[in-house]
Amino acid sequence: MAVKLIDGFERFSSSGELCSYAGLTSMIRQSGSSVKGRPRISKMGNQKLRNLLFMCSFTACKYNKACRALYERIVAKGKSKKLALIAVCNKLLKQAFAIAKSGLIFDNEYKSKLTKI
Repeated sequence: MAVKLIDGFERFSSSGELCSYAGLTSMIRQSGSSVKGRPRISKMGNQKLRNLLFMCSFTACKYNKACRALYERIVAKGKSKKLALIAVCNKLLKQAFAIAKSGLIFDNEYKSKLTKI
């Protein structure tokens, strides 16, 4: 179902574009130096895709090691659980994009070469 909502991954050249399409990117509300609102997700993207990812983020926090670690790290910093779930949505979307573009099978034990050890 998610592939129908995205119309295939060929439309997007980066995972950031895909996250923007889903409406999961942050939007800073600021006017000059005096008016500063809290950053929120833009919600200008595909609402069905965003809702589907949000519901999937609950299960991902339970079974996906990388998503669970991200969720726990954000909550430990004192951030809200909803914000952590939105971050998990972003991670899920980026994982799906990477798998679709690379053609590799998902590996739960995969460690990025770019992360510092």
